[in-house]
Amino acid sequence: MGINDVPVLHGGYGPIDHEVICDDLQVIGEIPADLNGLYVRNGPNRRFEAEGRYHWFDGDGMLHSVRFERGRVQYRNRWVMTDSLKEEIAAGHALWKGVKEPPRRDRPEMPLKNTSNTDVKFHNGKLVSMWYLGGTVYQCDAGTLDTLGKLEPDPRLAGLPVSAHSRVDERTGEFLFFAYGKEHPYMHYGVIGADGALKHLTPVELPGPRLPHDMAITPNYSILHDFPLFYDMDALSAGRHKLEFHHTLPSRFAVVPRYGDASQIRWFEAEPAYMYHVSNAWEEVNARGETEIVMTGTPFRLPRDRDGYIDAARVPRMPASLEHDFLFYEWRFNLATGQTRERLLDDIVNSEFPVINSWMQGHRTRYSWNVLMGRNRMPEEPRFCGLTRFDLQTGSVQAYSGGVDFWYSEAPFAPRDNWKEEDDGYLVGFVWNGRDERSEVHVFDARDVGQGPIARVLLPQRVPHGFHATWVSQARLDSGR
Repeated sequence: MGINDVPVLHGGYGPIDHEVICDDLQVIGEIPADLNGLYVRNGPNRRFEAEGRYHWFDGDGMLHSVRFERGRVQYRNRWVMTDSLKEEIAAGHALWKGVKEPPRRDRPEMPLKNTSNTDVKFHNGKLVSMWYLGGTVYQCDAGTLDTLGKLEPDPRLAGLPVSAHSRVDERTGEFLFFAYGKEHPYMHYGVIGADGALKHLTPVELPGPRLPHDMAITPNYSILHDFPLFYDMDALSAGRHKLEFHHTLPSRFAVVPRYGDASQIRWFEAEPAYMYHVSNAWEEVNARGETEIVMTGTPFRLPRDRDGYIDAARVPRMPASLEHDFLFYEWRFNLATGQTRERLLDDIVNSEFPVINSWMQGHRTRYSWNVLMGRNRMPEEPRFCGLTRFDLQTGSVQAYSGGVDFWYSEAPFAPRDNWKEEDDGYLVGFVWNGRDERSEVHVFDARDVGQGPIARVLLPQRVPHGFHATWVSQARLDSGR
């Protein structure tokens, strides 16, 4: 496949080659006066063309931010200056191939390039940029987006493959993370304090190398994942990366006290599944007085054959080809009985990238705002075609799409100044307007997504399609946590 045949290198996906700062942006509608803070999104932006096949996940990390301040809006973008990108800039060409090609055997400490292109969070007064395959976490200035260095407050973190989907508890200021890799014990779990110091680190024993993607937290526990989608071990021993879905194995979830050690981990089993992203988790006392951990998220809808059995061979091809078909789901882990209950919340609306009011993370929530996922037009060409609002209390869902020419981003919840209710705020996200071939920032009323954007900010530079985003309120910017 030639470069011109790769859909994720063209149109709204195509990389840009410069960094800018833009003020006095044109606004259609009116920016709410009580929307003040920083919206930041991470995503792939290829700096150098590399040999071999290209996958959307290969691009170098680039942060794009939009600052809202008393009705004014400013946009800027910066590459995340990882060690690997610095090496390539010094060389003037690519030094790594992508995830579809064999890893570098001469660089055992970095066989695949850590692009730091996946997620971004705000912790200890800085933005932290992370990579989905696990690696060094980079710190960036929240104002300028300049890369400041690595998140290594303790020697025990040096070289630890920290996952992209770590969590920040806004109420304590703590950064909770898991790291996973191909060496025993295959996973670690830890907590970094609001001051940036490592407070806790413990190994988590797994049966072998796994591919967890996310985690969940409550005030007292963290929930780690072990899904039955992992490596073909014979291929791995031969140096090849081939995935298998082991449909006869259960999904496993580790419930560990926030500062617990390996001996305190409790494992819960559930139906075989694979999931990228958690919506939320919380502790709840049931009618019998037993404490349950409730977790919601968006697992893949597993493909089935003509007889209704799981088509295990097709499952690994879905994430590889960016085929997106998701459910909204709930698991309940009973700490008294050790049993798991699970149920479907919604199988009608295909949605992913769930977000909540982040102050409510770890506490019971009623609402989840997700990205509406469309059907792929071509292999490896996903479509983020709108936004949804799920109401877990009523079981209802509201959705909005601007039509086939619009491509959306994960739109974090931005609470209005002095907010009172869980949904008292806005959704803010980048949108590619293919009709006019420009990037925009759309602001939605979080209570009524279906009415469409209440304000649109027109950007003079295209923002390539990307992954995860965060909202940092002005209060958090001021306090540094």
